[in-house]
Amino acid sequence: QVQLVESGGGLVQPGGSLRLSCAASGSIFSIYDMGWYRQAPGKQREWVATILSSGHTNYAGSVKGRFTISRDSAKNTVYLQMNSLKPEDTAVYYCKTVGSLATSDHSGFTSWGQGTQVTVSS
Repeated sequence: QVQLVESGGGLVQPGGSLRLSCAASGSIFSIYDMGWYRQAPGKQREWVATILSSGHTNYAGSVKGRFTISRDSAKNTVYLQMNSLKPEDTAVYYCKTVGSLATSDHSGFTSWGQGTQVTVSS
């Protein structure tokens, strides 16, 4: 009932920047928090950053100071600005959204995007 569409991945040289976007659509009543995760080849999926409905943000230590998460609540969209990219940032990036549905009981939902590839290489 909730779909997430990601965009913005690609190939970039070390030190470069990329901006990921993730738009949520469907029967959404409200969104609590939105976040980004990533999964490198042969590794488990790891948390990258989260932004709460209050605007408070949290980052994994490996990306703090280089990545910035933001959201446009009116558009149900979350962004991840990635600067000073390193080869170890190479991964498939997934967005995750937690909220409540526009149903009579406002059931909670957790949805994941399909993933977008980010490759950092010279």
